[in-house]
Amino acid sequence: MRVHRSGRKRLYFAQPAGLPALPGLSHAVAFSGRQVIVSGQVPLNAAGEFVGEDVEAQLRQVFTNVSNALVAAGAEMKDVVKLTVFLTDIADAAVYRTVRDQFVDTDNPPASSLFQVGALINPKFRAEIEALAVI
Repeated sequence: MRVHRSGRKRLYFAQPAGLPALPGLSHAVAFSGRQVIVSGQVPLNAAGEFVGEDVEAQLRQVFTNVSNALVAAGAEMKDVVKLTVFLTDIADAAVYRTVRDQFVDTDNPPASSLFQVGALINPKFRAEIEALAVI
């Protein structure tokens, strides 16, 4: 278990014995502090324009949107303790991980769940991400 303390929050990142070590995620994160919940973000830029079919470009925009929402609430990406990810093609998981690692604290990665879904709100969207942060 790793402990991170900053201001009034406390985060505990657990990699418990008896569970496989999986790169890029923590099995459990316990915390105290104020929660920031970011609803599902999609690949639309600040002008509301679709960023294109490329899944990497979509994921970069989605993570940028998550980051912008966090900043507006007084948080940042390093405060994220949980990600919920929806992809329309599980084959995009490797690209997701590559992009994710450019945005999250890879030393203390958030707990996360990744799902393949049949469709998102717009058939052109290939990714949507929700986040929970603690400040």
